[in-house]
Amino acid sequence: LFVEKVRDIVGLYMNPPDHAVVLSVDEKSQIQALERAQPLLPMRPDQPERRTHDYLRHGTTTLFAALDVATGEVLGECYARHRAREFLRFLRAIDDNVPGDLGVHLIIDNYSTHKTTAVQRWLAKHPRFHVHYTPTYSSWINLVERWFALLSERKIKRASHRSTRELERDIRSFLEHTNDHPKPFVWTKGADQILASLRRFCQYTLESQGLHWRTSDSGH
Repeated sequence: LFVEKVRDIVGLYMNPPDHAVVLSVDEKSQIQALERAQPLLPMRPDQPERRTHDYLRHGTTTLFAALDVATGEVLGECYARHRAREFLRFLRAIDDNVPGDLGVHLIIDNYSTHKTTAVQRWLAKHPRFHVHYTPTYSSWINLVERWFALLSERKIKRASHRSTRELERDIRSFLEHTNDHPKPFVWTKGADQILASLRRFCQYTLESQGLHWRTSDSGH
């Protein structure tokens, strides 16, 4: 259902529904609290920043995050584990933070944690929640992944943490900064453009192998 899911999710980005929020939801799991063996050596003229290759491990944490596509604000919670139980806690946090008169459209991936019986039962009891699953192996279409990249680049990769508590403190600090200065990511490429680009790539790949492109009745 790649084509249908791309059209659905891109449609949410480019033409969001009225009286509802669109939340891009995912988990950044197993974030490691790493303590560098030596302090970072700062940049100098003609010399990049340097750091040691060795480090000590001090545990991991998992960040659950929901990016509001319209505002750029992020709701985030850190949990020690990554199970359906934690995902349900995060769904309840979303429910508490979104005004009750608004619908909630969740863009999530196909990870088994998101599809357990307990999660499906909870969603059935909360009809204002509407789930939109990303295509398999297509995390690029989930906008919260871009925010995760910013978190890694600007806060985690170059830091040294002696405990998961320190790591989670830095993550919360980045969340607060994001929400103090929210800036939404703007999706610009329509579904037709994405599918046309994919078609060109597939056609080129087939032709390079001496094969012929066959188009279905739907044009894909």
